[in-house]
Amino acid sequence: MTEKTTTPSLLRLAAAVFLGFIVGFILFLVVALFIGMFNNMMGMNIPVKMDIAENILSAVLLFVLVVGSIVGFCWKVWVTPSTDDAGDDDAHNE
Repeated sequence: MTEKTTTPSLLRLAAAVFLGFIVGFILFLVVALFIGMFNNMMGMNIPVKMDIAENILSAVLLFVLVVGSIVGFCWKVWVTPSTDDAGDDDAHNE
């Protein structure tokens, strides 16, 4: 459990941030879609709309989902060791 892992490369962290931003934005679109469908079916007025500039609740929801996704992907990159290509080289030598 106390294995020493190496620090991930900057490229892996940048990819995690980029992927976290995209996934967070897609999650926001899906959540806003389901809230809109729920509003339409039940006749409720939950104030989450696709227009972020119009509603502060939408902006907060987008921020939370994007930051949560970025933190999640960066954590996963940090705790997962990178793969070594040395195993592939041994297979080619035989």
